[in-house]
Amino acid sequence: MAEKITIQSPMPGVFYRRPDPDEELFAEEGDSVEAGDVVGLVGVMKNFHDITVKQSGTITQFFIENEAEVDAGEDVVEIEIDE
Repeated sequence: MAEKITIQSPMPGVFYRRPDPDEELFAEEGDSVEAGDVVGLVGVMKNFHDITVKQSGTITQFFIENEAEVDAGEDVVEIEIDE
């Protein structure tokens, strides 16, 4: 069985799945991602923090909707790790 990891929000704020309202999503469920890829942003008071992938794999689930509030340490995305 493949290993899955979750990535948590580093801080409280608003989670964004796209870099700008007119831009495409960073990633969607089922997308392959590489270590270092940005899959979302957390914004607070006009400051934004990238949510990046630490290991290559496939996104299996987003736990937070675009533009929803997120708490520090809350699960944002689940990734099935490549073996």
